[in-house]
Order: sequence, then C-alpha cells, then structure tokens
Amino acid sequence: MHTFKTIVALLAISGITILSGGCYQKKKFDSPQGYNLNNPQKIIMPEELHEISGFFFYHGNPDTLYAEQDEAGKLYYLKPGDKQAASCKFGKRGDYEDVAICNNYVVMLRSDGPLFSFPFSDIHSEEITNTKEWDSVLPKGKYEGLYADETSNLLYVLCKHCSDEKTSETGKGFILQLANDGSITPKGGFEYDVHAIESITRSKQKIRFHPSALGKNPLTGEWYIVSSINKMLVVADSNWKVKQVFNLDPSLYIQPEGIAFDKNNNLYISNEGGDIHAGNVLKISYSGK
Repeated sequence: MHTFKTIVALLAISGITILSGGCYQKKKFDSPQGYNLNNPQKIIMPEELHEISGFFFYHGNPDTLYAEQDEAGKLYYLKPGDKQAASCKFGKRGDYEDVAICNNYVVMLRSDGPLFSFPFSDIHSEEITNTKEWDSVLPKGKYEGLYADETSNLLYVLCKHCSDEKTSETGKGFILQLANDGSITPKGGFEYDVHAIESITRSKQKIRFHPSALGKNPLTGEWYIVSSINKMLVVADSNWKVKQVFNLDPSLYIQPEGIAFDKNNNLYISNEGGDIHAGNVLKISYSGK
C-alpha cells in the first residue's frame, strides 16, 4: 500500500500538487508569449515512430512531417494523424537523434557526431544508395539537437555534452555549411550561459544543462532549446543570450526529444514513447497574443 508521502511524490511527478484538506490541483506552468504549453493538441505517432526523436517540416509546410527514430537508419514521412508512415532506408542502424531538410538535402545527426546527407528527391526510393557520411566536422561528444536555416543553408548543432564543455557553466554548439552538393563543412561555433538559466529559475542547486532539441521561432528569430533531462524550454535571442526559461509539465512532456515550427508559427514538440504511452508530437498553436 502506498503511503501518503509516496502518493504526494507520484502526483508531483505528474505535475499535480495536493492541497490541505486532500484537494488536488494541477500545477500551472508558464509559456512563451503567443503559446500555451499547457494545452497542446496531441498527434499520436504510428508504431514505427514509437521512438521518435527529431522531426522537421520542409519549408515549414505542416501537411507532411519528416522524422527519424533512434535506431532504424530510416527517414519516415507522414501526414500528421496517419496510422502508418512511409519510409526510406538511408544507412545502417545507429543512434540517430535529429533530422533537417535544407538546400534539397536531408541531413541526419547521429548521437556521437557524424552527419549523413542524401538528396531529398530520393526519399521515395526504398533504399538510398548515395548517402554521404561526414564524420569529422564535429568534435567528439554527445549530440541531440540539429537545426537547418533554409535561407543561409547553415546547420546548427547543439552539444548535449562535449568533452571540452562544462555543462554547469556554458552550453556549446557548432555551425556548419551545407553546400549545393550535400557536403558539410565547419563554419564556426556559439555558446550560451548556463548560469543565466540558473539565475532565471532561481535554482538553489547548480544546473547541469543537457539539451535534446533546437528550433528557431520564425516570427521572432529566437532560439528555442528543449532539454528532456531538465524538463525545460529555454528561449535565447539571436545572439544566444538566454532570455526566458520555462519548466515543462512532465505529465505532457514526458520525454521531449524534438522541436520544430511550421510556417504559420505553430510550435511542435515530440515525445519519445515509453512502456505505457505511444510516441507523439504535441502541437502548440500560435495565438498571436
């Protein structure tokens, strides 16, 4: 039998607090301007995307969602709400964490740093035969977040944890150039201040920040950084200065691994599935307020 303290702890994990007298109240979580993170539309993913991690909308078109999952070495694509997804195999099995489509190429990020590119025009083939691997453009580390700027053809990659990075002080990332032939070359880097995240959250403990996804708000130009481990959404300006931090409701954002915006400024965050819930994508509609 669960004790009262155990029940309170379980409710806290679900974002619920217990009030005096035995009443239950859902904890309120703040949201960025124009969005309500507490009332998303849930889009259930088919079984083949149970372990959905990264996803993308080509040219911001929300009619088709392009996604990958952790292990299969496949690109999946479907209309949101479809019961099955089409796919093409681009490479061997591996721990793939994010995907982007830019300059007519699909780019896949593997967790240990290599990137893979192949022509977007080939995705209707059952198997891609001309995938290129770029295994030396990023230093050794753990990576999960990838964003492609379709205007500049620049790729932005976030360290989840890099060997020369102190995750309690700064977060690091790298900028790469995607050429017309699908080749990828280093272009620079960037940093953001983890101490600023601590300050905004008024944390009494040192935060070790481990991001899992990166997106860019098309309306404001702000960077949106999701951390599944920390259950946070961090908003930074175009120069990576941290402006806002939002705690995510763990009953909705169970394992947030991906983020994207569509051309209508709607925000989407994906959750990897678990033992008792399917993989899903949460759509947070832009309210304009």
